[in-house]
Amino acid sequence: MHRPVMMVVKSPEEIARMRRAGQLAARALEVVARAVAPGGVTAELDGLAETFIRDHGGVPSFKHYRGYPASICVSIDDEVVHGIPGTRRLREGSIVSVDLGVYLDGVHGDVARTVPVGEVDEETRRLLQVTAEALEAGIREAREGRTTGDLGWAIQQVAEGAGFSVVRDFAGHGIGRDLHEGPEVPNFGTPGGGVALRRGLTLAIEPMVNAGGLEVVVLEDGWTVRTRDRARSAHFEHTVAVGADGPEVLTRLNGTAPI
Repeated sequence: MHRPVMMVVKSPEEIARMRRAGQLAARALEVVARAVAPGGVTAELDGLAETFIRDHGGVPSFKHYRGYPASICVSIDDEVVHGIPGTRRLREGSIVSVDLGVYLDGVHGDVARTVPVGEVDEETRRLLQVTAEALEAGIREAREGRTTGDLGWAIQQVAEGAGFSVVRDFAGHGIGRDLHEGPEVPNFGTPGGGVALRRGLTLAIEPMVNAGGLEVVVLEDGWTVRTRDRARSAHFEHTVAVGADGPEVLTRLNGTAPI
């Protein structure tokens, strides 16, 4: 939604607060994901998320952020990111990317997942699985001594190795007191390139993987991004703290896998 500006290394106390925000975001995403079903209305998913977040002491990070009108992003089929919830109904066989953020105790947590609507075809299931695996590959590189280039390269190898493409016009980002901080975290890269990762950085790692080409367009609403060739796209995201001994996924609920 916005280009990051500066990198902020977090204290252990700040990471503890981000862990609480991240867990609330993860729980809210689970609530929304369970509600995805044929015939569902996207605005109802938005209302469900906002109510859950506020009932548990948080604030939806996205609502009114740079004018965004909703609490979550709901992107369907060939929409990559930033789809605005509204009157659309979900259809059997579609996929829905749900992206949400939570502001709690002065910090943000950001998480996303692409969810099938009922039964989907084998190629679509493979797209979701590969995107989830690409996220895990990126997370493994979120440790002191690695770089954003290492992280992006890991994501790129998984996605392109499966015959898919990674979106290059949008990227992950730092996160903390601000929803978007530095560094930018592209989903492609060169090993050793980019910005060196330091212990205490917190990153929103979010591969966006297309079944077709990598080119995207922004629709007339100024927010919704879709693939130029109208191929389907998947989006998975976690908020991760960089550690000397390895990454900590702040938005992984009870140690479960992203799908």
